[in-house]
Amino acid sequence: MRRLRTLLLPLRKIYTPWCDDVIAAVGDHHDLAVYDASQPLAPQFEGIEAVIDQGGSVGTREMMDAATDAKLWQILGTGFDHFDLDYIKQKGIAVANCPGQFSSVALAETAMMFILMLGHRYRASFANFQKGVLYEPTGIELDGQTLGIIGFGASGQDLAIRAKAFGLRIMAIDVREIEPEVLDAIQPDFIGTPDDQDRVISESDYLSLHLHLNAETRHTIDARRLDLMKPTACLINVARGALVDEEALYRALTDGTIGGAGIDAYAQEPPDRTNPVYQLPNVVATPHIAGVTDGTSRKRAACAAENVDRVAQGLEPLYRIDGG
Repeated sequence: MRRLRTLLLPLRKIYTPWCDDVIAAVGDHHDLAVYDASQPLAPQFEGIEAVIDQGGSVGTREMMDAATDAKLWQILGTGFDHFDLDYIKQKGIAVANCPGQFSSVALAETAMMFILMLGHRYRASFANFQKGVLYEPTGIELDGQTLGIIGFGASGQDLAIRAKAFGLRIMAIDVREIEPEVLDAIQPDFIGTPDDQDRVISESDYLSLHLHLNAETRHTIDARRLDLMKPTACLINVARGALVDEEALYRALTDGTIGGAGIDAYAQEPPDRTNPVYQLPNVVATPHIAGVTDGTSRKRAACAAENVDRVAQGLEPLYRIDGG
């Protein structure tokens, strides 16, 4: 296998561990350089055959124009809604991402954390701890409750495995037919298509979103669907903020239409943390950290390294998103 000239485009503010893991996974086998925004752009792309773009958020059209020798543009992340895919398609560069299986454990664990915190009323409990109030509030046990999972890919499946251990009943929705071996292993109580979404939403005590964001999935949870939820039900979003009509969600939380929410992703980031909804005792909010784990970083770095290796061997990269 020949050594490929590879350029890493880092998000400097969150360099570690993501870029360190890429350097460890790729650097021994290829000639890896790290892009320096303080230096001229064009010379850094000269002769570069593979670009690793952290989060798909660093690459610009100017960079894509300069990458005249690139055979691979590897997004170090799952989503690509901030990536100019239509523009790079004109360049004939293969584009790949690190799909859901590389962050599914982290997302599932965070969703499960939200479910436990909301069920046991963590914020109200901590407020009472600070006031010296004991034995309140009363939590709600998960055993026998229903978890609806919208999007039954890798992270949805990993959440189902963890939730079943707590005795939750699993209802899941996906656009594709789920493999029989997966259904046999997880044994969800109900598996349906998008036509069944309203049923799952209305029957769930916890509703967790695990969808890609696109024109079809934007505002999957809108005011109408929030009205379908039980007044005690909680919405969990560890995927993409714009899957939810946030203004409708804030109204539903404020007026008691739903019971609570665990939110890790926002339509505009960073969100307006002064919004009163984030102070509600039935809302748990985290700063888009669901996939930010050591395991996700290592697994995505290994995915990127495998694709650089494949290009060096004259093979097609895995997980292409450019339609190639």
